[in-house]
Amino acid sequence: MAIDKETVKYAAKLARIELKPKELEKLSLQLQDTLDFIDQLKKLDIKEINPTSHILPMNNVFREDKIKDSLPIKKVLDNAPALERNFFVVPKVIE
Repeated sequence: MAIDKETVKYAAKLARIELKPKELEKLSLQLQDTLDFIDQLKKLDIKEINPTSHILPMNNVFREDKIKDSLPIKKVLDNAPALERNFFVVPKVIE
């Protein structure tokens, strides 16, 4: 699969990320390198390899759930760029 600058530009627009031309060039090359590497991995014969999620035996370590007080609304909203009553105001992202 080939990835070009227009595809990266389109994905950046969807993600609301502004890319400078130099960044667009670099990111396009990096993403193409990643896809090329994945294509190489697809060519490997892995029929005899058992599936694994980790190379070392591991168990989940769970912590005990503890109920704590939440942050006060005033403190949460202190750094908000825009507010309406007790809510964050964000730009519309659905066109």
